[in-house]
Amino acid sequence: MIRYVRPKLACQRCDAISQAPAPALPILRGKAGPALLAHVLVSKYADHLPLYRQAEIYARDGVDLDRSTMADWVGHVSWLLQPLVDHIRSHVFAAAKIHTDDTTLPVLAPGNGRTKTGRLWVYVRHDRNWQGSDPPAAVYFYSPDRKGERPRSHLAGFSGFLQADGYTGYDQLYAGDRPAGVIVEVACWVHCRRKLFDEWKDTGSATAHAGVKLIDAIYHAEAPARGQPLAERTRMRAASRIAVDAFFRWADEALNGLSTKGNLAKAIRYAVTRRAALTRFCDDGRLEPDNNRAENCLRGIALGRRNWTFAGSDKGGERAAAIYTLIETAKLNGVDPEAWLRDVLTRVADGHPVNRIAELMPWAWSK
Repeated sequence: MIRYVRPKLACQRCDAISQAPAPALPILRGKAGPALLAHVLVSKYADHLPLYRQAEIYARDGVDLDRSTMADWVGHVSWLLQPLVDHIRSHVFAAAKIHTDDTTLPVLAPGNGRTKTGRLWVYVRHDRNWQGSDPPAAVYFYSPDRKGERPRSHLAGFSGFLQADGYTGYDQLYAGDRPAGVIVEVACWVHCRRKLFDEWKDTGSATAHAGVKLIDAIYHAEAPARGQPLAERTRMRAASRIAVDAFFRWADEALNGLSTKGNLAKAIRYAVTRRAALTRFCDDGRLEPDNNRAENCLRGIALGRRNWTFAGSDKGGERAAAIYTLIETAKLNGVDPEAWLRDVLTRVADGHPVNRIAELMPWAWSK
């Protein structure tokens, strides 16, 4: 515990009293310092410790810290650091290629004590696989549903390649009222493989197994190109194209002998109908064969759901999206999120100018 001693001094001649000012704290009229606030945030959103468990841990050490107090802190900090979230969002959507995915978030529905299903969406900028120099970042959004208008709203100003799964809500991004080619679809081979693998596992189908092995061959051809400079990576993709073409030759032949209503045919058609989007990575070294980068950024949320069970409200979902944006972006840049947040909150409390917010980004802070 830190104890601040601020003696009062009085002048014997004029009776004026002076005292050293109290140290600046992030929350106005609050008692929590930057270190405690950073620890509470990282414990909940990175280490998956719900606030009630944190309260129990503090109680064992003789500290009476109510979870409602910590919940208020989370709300204050998410508001205080919103300019950083906005800056990360602008950085992500300025990329030529981003990954996206979404996952469920149980949210307490007001009035009936039950939960409804909200969504957390993530958009990731990450070019390290081809030695891109721009720093990686991830921005999250919360929505109370999974309507297609949600990603359309998030991506209203984006132009470039979008690597995503086959969710139909993205379709209007590629062919709706937007100008043709503004957002270009790049599909995910992992989703194609997963559908075939599940069919092989459930039925033992030799045809499904053959499809899985052909997709594995694509990744085997792709492996040497991972981490290579852009021009070399694009050149080496010729081997990937040979493997991709082999898969689609097999898929076309396999569909001719299958019932159109069977699960195996549906799994193969999932790939065939996305042929152009699945092949696109072969011609551009900036693109990936799958959407694993976005899926990886959602794994922590899946772990967290098992511990804190649900968000308390839609507002809580929005706060979670903001904090996940900060913590995941720090991790993508190899920065300890707690050390970074502690320093950022200290600087913000000391009046760091908002027009110099770029200096607080994890990729700048680490230098």
